[in-house]
Amino acid sequence: MMSVFALRRCRIILATLVCLTCTRIVTAFDETILTKEQMRQFLLTAKVVKSRQSNKGITNPWRLTLTDGTVTHDASFQAVDEHKPVMQLATGSEVRFVDSYKYNIAAYHLAELLEMDDVLPVYVERTWQGQTGSLSWWLPVKMDEVERHKRNLTAPDADAWNNQMYKIRVFDQLVYDTDANLTNVLIGEDWKIWRVDFTRAFRLYKDLKDPKANLVRCDHQLLERLKALNGDEVAERTKHYLTKDEVKAVMARRDKIVEHFQKLISEKGEKEVLY
Repeated sequence: MMSVFALRRCRIILATLVCLTCTRIVTAFDETILTKEQMRQFLLTAKVVKSRQSNKGITNPWRLTLTDGTVTHDASFQAVDEHKPVMQLATGSEVRFVDSYKYNIAAYHLAELLEMDDVLPVYVERTWQGQTGSLSWWLPVKMDEVERHKRNLTAPDADAWNNQMYKIRVFDQLVYDTDANLTNVLIGEDWKIWRVDFTRAFRLYKDLKDPKANLVRCDHQLLERLKALNGDEVAERTKHYLTKDEVKAVMARRDKIVEHFQKLISEKGEKEVLY
């Protein structure tokens, strides 16, 4: 028979394991039930307890670990805010070049207006170590599009995957990101797609980038929201991050996107264009 001391020891071990398990469950539960507003407040107020710089991308963002005493979570910090009359790039020279963290926040506010903020992480403006930049919620991803292509992987549900990509392509046309690349498309465990890093978006171009190739299908609700998008509301929501000319360019591209899909619908029918 088990001695009293051995039995007591087993009970203590069992109680400890239960406590540890409960702690893990509560932590995970807290993170899953956080609303967008709770994430935003966490990013704005939680204490930074750890930092390390990434070697991915052009701006080398920082990965910060934050905690409010209850929830601990990572975030991505970008402080780039570069403005040049002319910038020499691998693709050629760009006049009125801008590479700014402000565009991350502008993109998130625009996505909110279109009810597409589930495609982007929550972005806020915050100062860390004397630098002001964008801070975004760290996403539970397993790979980016570059790695997916290297590993020759395909999503188990092709239609669901394509529908996500169609939305991202519409948004990319709207914000006109000159550095849109496969490392900025992140993939979660359930093949959910996120789009991140817009520091070179919001150019003043009013035409679209190869719409015939990039704008093939559109979510019908997104198209209706694009039609209803109000320039004054966009200007108000992004007033600290976009200039008046940048907002005008967004609205001009919106008009072109809507016109493009309306033309496709007239040619192919709604069922072939909208989903």
